[in-house]
Amino acid sequence: MAQYRETPYGVFNYLVNLGDGSEGEVQGGFSEVSGLNAEVTVAEYRNGNEAVNYVRKIPAINKAGDVTLKRGVIGADNIYSWLDQIRGGDVTAKRDVVIKLKNEDPTSASAVVTWKLVKAMPIKWTGPTLTAKGGSDVAMEELVLSVETIIQS
Repeated sequence: MAQYRETPYGVFNYLVNLGDGSEGEVQGGFSEVSGLNAEVTVAEYRNGNEAVNYVRKIPAINKAGDVTLKRGVIGADNIYSWLDQIRGGDVTAKRDVVIKLKNEDPTSASAVVTWKLVKAMPIKWTGPTLTAKGGSDVAMEELVLSVETIIQS
């Protein structure tokens, strides 16, 4: 469960577990996680004999948005091999990905908020943009995950 405090937590101290059994070993930390969102669609309904002239809004299907992960290219093939499993039609390759927001203390191992991306699967991988203009940029790869639902604890 999220821990309450007066000041908001910083966004810079987090862990991502891809659900591939490698939680104890680091295979490249992600520099950015974006797209954590959930949405409830609304069904509109009105009886023909209603006394009021407006529709009722009823909660309908809920869905989670796509989540994007970015990291520097480090030569690890865990992301690309997961994408390859999905491209091959392996629906059992869906995983639960866990994102843990930690407090500002780098020595603390406990999470203050945890998001579980249920039945996530990669739907897009983007490799780095390569340019010869200078050497100050980092080669980044991006992975977009399709998520069935997001659970926060």
